Amino acid sequence: MTFALRVRDLVTTFATDAGDVRAVDGVSLTLEPGRTLGLVGESGCGKSVTALSIMGLLPEHAAFLESGSIEVRSAHGAHDLATLDDAALSRVRGRDLAMIFQDPMSSLNPMMTIGDQLAEGLLAHRGLSREAARARTLELLRKVGIAAPEERLDVYPHQLSGGMRQRVMIAMAIACEPRVLIADEPTTALDVTIQAQVLELLGVLQAELGMAMLLITHDLAVVSETADEVAVMYAGRIVERGRTARVLETPLHPYTRGLLRSIPSRAVRADASSDERARLRLPTIAGSVPALGRWPAGCRFADRCEDVIARCREQSPPLEEHAEGGEVACFVAHMREERSS
Repeated sequence: MTFALRVRDLVTTFATDAGDVRAVDGVSLTLEPGRTLGLVGESGCGKSVTALSIMGLLPEHAAFLESGSIEVRSAHGAHDLATLDDAALSRVRGRDLAMIFQDPMSSLNPMMTIGDQLAEGLLAHRGLSREAARARTLELLRKVGIAAPEERLDVYPHQLSGGMRQRVMIAMAIACEPRVLIADEPTTALDVTIQAQVLELLGVLQAELGMAMLLITHDLAVVSETADEVAVMYAGRIVERGRTARVLETPLHPYTRGLLRSIPSRAVRADASSDERARLRLPTIAGSVPALGRWPAGCRFADRCEDVIARCREQSPPLEEHAEGGEVACFVAHMREERSS
């Protein structure tokens, strides 16, 4: 299989007053060219730390890659980002690997114009002249659907709406036509209409450029519309992975089932009256994600699980293939598989 991005056994550790703590613990992911992998889970599960680890943007002196590999395949060959120094990583980042952050206002430089920020990557990675870079920035703004781009080049981020700032972030990310795009909650701060427009835009650009995309979100409804495959993350580990249709239709892990039950569109009958909808209380997963470093000894979901058995509290279930397709880290799911075979 040809991969665009391959992450194997990634361990990211934070240095705390109580000692080193693993925030990402043995995560493996593979992205194929032109396809989308959705990485889902509650806040605090390690999704964004995984993205920052891949990009080499972990907070200095606070976190580090303990082990694992992060391979990106490009026209210049395959690179293991985990082994590159800062200078080499900077050459790969932006050119072959790019990221869209969930809060464009905190990601864009408030002291630089939109045009200058868009031109930075082009000057660094493409070696364009100032004039050629300005022409390319106009082209990029048109591509991401910003009207009157000539008028937007010399404005500052605070002068744009939230939706337009997110489009500028997308333009910056695709400026050098990267092989891999990481989108970390790209629509969280936007209203529903703008969310749909941004997701549609990402799909069009992905098809046009042939990018692989890692879409990080807590919203399984978004994943169902955009992702070819999905990986469910909990407490720093992948607990289920497979084709999107299979995971959404036949979830194997109790955590995945809980996430699906909490989607409003799945909980409300299509013919429900307005009064019934108002009275409806969505199912929730009891408890919360364990605090960083306070992982249970066995399965990290055991204290919240509806299917827990004694073995779950004593041993950590490995991520293994399942007859339904894909992989799941759940002793009970594999016991059911054995009984049905």
